[in-house]
Amino acid sequence: MQNPAGQAKSVEAWSVTHPLTAEDGIAMTAMRALVEPNKGKLQGIAARGPYDGIMAGVIPAEGVTYRSDTIGGISGWWCQPAGALPGGAIIHLHGGWFNWGSAQAFRHLVGHIAQRAGVEAFIPDYRLAPENPFPTALNDVQACYSGLVARGMQRIALTGDSAGGNLALVLLSLTAAQASSSKAVPVGAVALSPVTDLALTAPSWISRAEADPYFIKVQVLELVRSYLNGHDAADPVASPLYGNLTGLPPIRLHVGDDEVLLDDSRRYVERAVATGVDARIDVWGGMPHGFVGGIGKLDAAAQALNAVGTFLCERLNA
Repeated sequence: MQNPAGQAKSVEAWSVTHPLTAEDGIAMTAMRALVEPNKGKLQGIAARGPYDGIMAGVIPAEGVTYRSDTIGGISGWWCQPAGALPGGAIIHLHGGWFNWGSAQAFRHLVGHIAQRAGVEAFIPDYRLAPENPFPTALNDVQACYSGLVARGMQRIALTGDSAGGNLALVLLSLTAAQASSSKAVPVGAVALSPVTDLALTAPSWISRAEADPYFIKVQVLELVRSYLNGHDAADPVASPLYGNLTGLPPIRLHVGDDEVLLDDSRRYVERAVATGVDARIDVWGGMPHGFVGGIGKLDAAAQALNAVGTFLCERLNA
């Protein structure tokens, strides 16, 4: 959506659309030619290797080092930028439709978030479906959060992408509900193209079916089925869209305009704002799912990551 000045355009006070630049348009045309022949073909556990290969190819952030650790009994990787603020941390929950992904493969992407926020970020290796269906992943990320609190961390922000965005938003609601008995409540959350509705009822599953270069509904239905394993998709601890969002800390969502998950973000933020939450969605024109992984190639990726870093820095220093 290009306005006359070529600048970001507000649709609602809580929604901002960023136009596709000419340079990003050229890059996206090349990317689509490469990936669209494989649209919908990543299936089951056989896709784990190729998926990790894609994520491991994100260019590393400068000045960030990485080390493995175990927090709350959950193994994972720290992304540690030079000069990181002490006493604050990010927990990033990686994507992969609950079936794919690993902390090691995501460490370069999360390194960019940590670098821009100026704090360390930990990526837990939560267990994956179908071997470990719902609620195993959620239990693991709760254990990791509790473990970080037990280490004395008082300022914690949650981030996540895709399925990890789902887990981050569910964890945010659960910790907010326990605020009176918790030693630490997250200062805020950022979700990148989160899966907020596992019932897959969002209109963009139809309106963006052609535009999305990666996913088709029949593919995702099977991935979600293997995760839920018969559990109700509308349960708020499975789909954060259906939860009680009252009293949550500030939230920022970033999503591409060319992805089937567009309305998962729109509907979640609209509900959050209606309950009085400081929430905002940034929609990036012409961008597909996971576009922030194109850092170094896409201006939109750099702008989105810069916005994420600024928000997290503000929240962790509030």
